Amino acid sequence: MITKLLIIILKNLGWTIKGELTQPDTKCIIVAAPHTSNWDYIIGRLACYDLGLPLHYLIKKEACFFPLNFIIKGTGGIPIDRSKRTGLIPKLVALFNEHDHLHLMITPEGTRSWSNKWKTGFYHIALGAKVPLYLGYLDYKKKEAGIGKIIHPSGDIQHDMQVIEAFYRDKTALYPDQYNSSIYQSEDASNPP
Repeated sequence: MITKLLIIILKNLGWTIKGELTQPDTKCIIVAAPHTSNWDYIIGRLACYDLGLPLHYLIKKEACFFPLNFIIKGTGGIPIDRSKRTGLIPKLVALFNEHDHLHLMITPEGTRSWSNKWKTGFYHIALGAKVPLYLGYLDYKKKEAGIGKIIHPSGDIQHDMQVIEAFYRDKTALYPDQYNSSIYQSEDASNPP
């Protein structure tokens, strides 16, 4: 009931929720971008609920302290240890394989601050778990939130990431100077200044 009330408030503030998901996949990764503010989570989550996508999300384990840990777990949070750089992708692929229904929201920028490029773990998880990528977005300029495109990873990461980058290029973040729409560089490409 509270969620429906918050969706009504969001729409009364001028936001439009976009996306036609008549039969959502039982499993998917929801790519959440741009991500420059904590408001992104609230608006994005409400948009997903309105579109019929109950979701889980990754959160740093440091945020899961008492009593906040109960709220995080109750809202679908999955704590991750960011100090350990190995093993997360196989663990999340296994998590998808263990569940019949799982909609996992991932913010590939990895931070609310400027980042030279996106982390590509979300792509490798989707490829390994054989689940689609739902391109979730927020556009503060247009006051739009929703799912704009669904991509089935082909294994050609360079091509697929170019398609994803083209989709997000015209989206406006709450803090545009903290958002990099040039999201992908191959391993042999140099970082921009």
